Amino acid sequence: MTIAGSDMKVDYWTDLLGGLAERHPGLCRRIADRETRMLGERLEEARVDRPVYIAGIARSGSTILLELLARHPDIATHRYRDFPLVMTPWSWNWFIDRAGRPDQAPSERAHRDRITVTPESPEAFEEVLWMAFFEGAHDPSQSAVLTRNTSNAAFERFYEEHILKLMLLRGGHRYLAKGNYNITRLAYLRRLFPDARFVVPVRDPLWHVASLMKQHALFSGPGETDPRVRRHLRRAGHFEFGPDRQTINTGDPEVVAEIEALWAEGREVEGWALHWANVYGHVADTLARDADLASATRLVRYEEFCADPAAEMASLLDHCGLSHEDLPEQAAARVSAPDYYEPAFSDTERAALEARTAPVLARLGTLR
Repeated sequence: MTIAGSDMKVDYWTDLLGGLAERHPGLCRRIADRETRMLGERLEEARVDRPVYIAGIARSGSTILLELLARHPDIATHRYRDFPLVMTPWSWNWFIDRAGRPDQAPSERAHRDRITVTPESPEAFEEVLWMAFFEGAHDPSQSAVLTRNTSNAAFERFYEEHILKLMLLRGGHRYLAKGNYNITRLAYLRRLFPDARFVVPVRDPLWHVASLMKQHALFSGPGETDPRVRRHLRRAGHFEFGPDRQTINTGDPEVVAEIEALWAEGREVEGWALHWANVYGHVADTLARDADLASATRLVRYEEFCADPAAEMASLLDHCGLSHEDLPEQAAARVSAPDYYEPAFSDTERAALEARTAPVLARLGTLR
């Protein structure tokens, strides 16, 4: 298996096996259940302890948070090597370890954002599991919000077993997941794991929208011309940008319709701004009415993190209940504000963006 580099190519075997997994999810689940039975007592003696969830709109700084937290010795998380057979981590990694796969030098990922990756780098692949158990998870015509009242017994059993297997496989005892779409599932996850910790990255909407538009343009071209790229994005559960871009339905179909109409009219900046306000407005609403969830959630402001990475990293580790190790120093050495693009919006676009996002940004300012 190879990973997509800056030329955004998906190798033949990843595409082939990804197609098999997509067409035969039942088979993958049966193999996963067999893994669980095979591991037996090794899993029965384990428990999911204070899992850490990073959830926010794409391009909010979630990847650098994932990479830094994943360096902690207690942490276990998904890696690039886990795709495409994400549902069967034990069997797939057993095969990969014996397949004679050559080492790969770090290369800049397809997003062209200075982050270099290898098959051993942490990555967000949890969405494969959610899509297998929640039909229409990315259908903008239906609400994506899961609450404390949501119940899916089959998923909940499978999910917990999957986490335990991943921790056993990676040798960690704290699970870490980056999942953009978990932003509408925080309350549900809190019910599943009452000691979970949540990290919600927030970025200045002007720069955030500019970054989203840059990525949308970057992924749309290859996604339209190379069917492997488009299939890969769909199978991994990436609909944030690219040819199959979808907004997130947080429970208001009229907002969804307005966002889609703005994009269809070519009013990209305003459409993205409303998308931003809709999602983070949902976060503000959810935390305002759920004090327990709010106490378990930390908003990480991208600009503050870039300005003082060591202090922000230390506070984040405290929130997650993790020892500091040397991660604040690593953050200080690695994190800086981007200097490879600038927002190129007209005055009219900037005014529309601010009008859409300012009220929500103000509400987020009251949360920590």
